[in-house]
Amino acid sequence: MIVTVTANPSIDRTIDLAAPLRLGEVQVVASMREQAGGKGVNVARALHAADVDVLAVVPCDGTDPLLAEIAALGVATVAVPTGAPVRSNVTVSEPDGTTTKLNAEGAPLDAEVVTRLIAETAERAATAQWLVLAGSVPPGDTIDLYPRLIAAVRARSAELGVAGPAVAVDTSGPALASVIRSESGRSSVDLIKPNAHELAELAATLGHTEVADGDTLEADPDLALRTAESLLPVLGVGAILLTLGAAGALLVTRDGSWSARPPRITLRSTVGAGDSSLAGYLSAVHAGHPPDRVLALAVAYGAAAASLAGSSVPRPDQTRPDLVEVTALPRIAAGHQ
Repeated sequence: MIVTVTANPSIDRTIDLAAPLRLGEVQVVASMREQAGGKGVNVARALHAADVDVLAVVPCDGTDPLLAEIAALGVATVAVPTGAPVRSNVTVSEPDGTTTKLNAEGAPLDAEVVTRLIAETAERAATAQWLVLAGSVPPGDTIDLYPRLIAAVRARSAELGVAGPAVAVDTSGPALASVIRSESGRSSVDLIKPNAHELAELAATLGHTEVADGDTLEADPDLALRTAESLLPVLGVGAILLTLGAAGALLVTRDGSWSARPPRITLRSTVGAGDSSLAGYLSAVHAGHPPDRVLALAVAYGAAAASLAGSSVPRPDQTRPDLVEVTALPRIAAGHQ
């Protein structure tokens, strides 16, 4: 089983426009839709569509519309009551695929809710294959929530005498930095999935000012590779799945590096594409595939998601891993010659 935790879930509302967005003007909406959202929820939706056994843990009241949306998809959930409604995010999608996101901050979680969330996660994930911590953390005293979750799951696994799950983290900013700075966090994380901007931000936060900005990394895959390879031992994690938008992705592990270029698609929305990439990666690992196939599926899932409207996640039959070009790369960063 794969357990996902979405600390700051959302209802994602997507507005499709028939013409480019014109600021300050009145425009007709072509269509609207609502979907259960938050990174971990999106990962769970994609894994469920691929027939992978998955459980989504969300801080959410039992009567919240989010749960009805997830239940309609058949995804198993554990809800930790919060006493507050789930936030709503709005995405405006233009015909050329340009997306503008307006994300609400979310309600703070009080100490009692955080304690229950940690306890539920530890109990459910202790014997899982993977624990996925994805998305932002809510405002308040929760910056260190992910390291606390990891420590609690590891402790419960030890009590049960089992190895415990591999851990994937897909977040950014202070929440990601807290994982890397925490001894219990970084020593237990098997995968982080940043995009180019998130990796550059993390490097700067940790004092690595020589790392280029996110736009430069995304435009130069070779530089992105050198950066990821040089940061891997510093970060202490098992692997980096670095998504580079239209340029594809890189997978950098302690044993090797691979690059992948996506198939051609008609871009509709980039919302949720990174979450789908992570789901593709996890489904491939779950099936026992080698790293090149794992990366191919990750990129195929991300590309398929970008070709769908709103925050829709792809089914396996909508992905084309056979069209993804994967290349094994020689180590070019210092210390990896």
